[in-house]
Amino acid sequence: MSDVNSPQFWQTIYWQGQTGWDLGGPTPVFERLLRDGQLSPGRMIVLGAGLGHDAFLFARHSFQVTAVDFAPAAVQAMRDRSSPDLPLAVIQADIFNLPDLLNGHFDYVLEYTFFCAIQPQRRAEYATVVGRLLQPGGAYVALVFPIGEGQEGPPFPVSSGQLIRLLQEEGLQVEHRETPPDSVSPRRGREELLIMRKQG
Repeated sequence: MSDVNSPQFWQTIYWQGQTGWDLGGPTPVFERLLRDGQLSPGRMIVLGAGLGHDAFLFARHSFQVTAVDFAPAAVQAMRDRSSPDLPLAVIQADIFNLPDLLNGHFDYVLEYTFFCAIQPQRRAEYATVVGRLLQPGGAYVALVFPIGEGQEGPPFPVSSGQLIRLLQEEGLQVEHRETPPDSVSPRRGREELLIMRKQG
């Protein structure tokens, strides 16, 4: 299997136009959370931000957003779309090697189609990163996809239960979970909205 830990692996996917995870715009479930006032503006980091649709969505709603990806094509695409008046910083980095100055800095960690892209053996490490980035009282907001088993990745199949257990070990507790009715149609029933709050 190709090395999903390598930026070059993902760079090649962008070059080949095989970005099947990309919706071409913001995630409807996240748009609904904003529309319903379920998330208040604060400091947010978007892990594996890709082309940045969700990062830009939240920045346009007055969140102070840090978008992280390590594929140069994705990072350049976000930088090309950004503007000085938008509260959005774009970082090219491996999320497992983020600067220490980001620890405890964020009110929100947001992700969609990123947890399923990392090697399953690194999922506990991922949960540690999430716990480290959030300040006490901060929230992890994720659309967990694809729910299921038996699929070679990426995307690797995921279990919300496993993710919850890993994050609980980092001091997070479930605040909200649902199978969203407004998932995009090909993914409906195969993803779960998960919001967990860091205690302390």
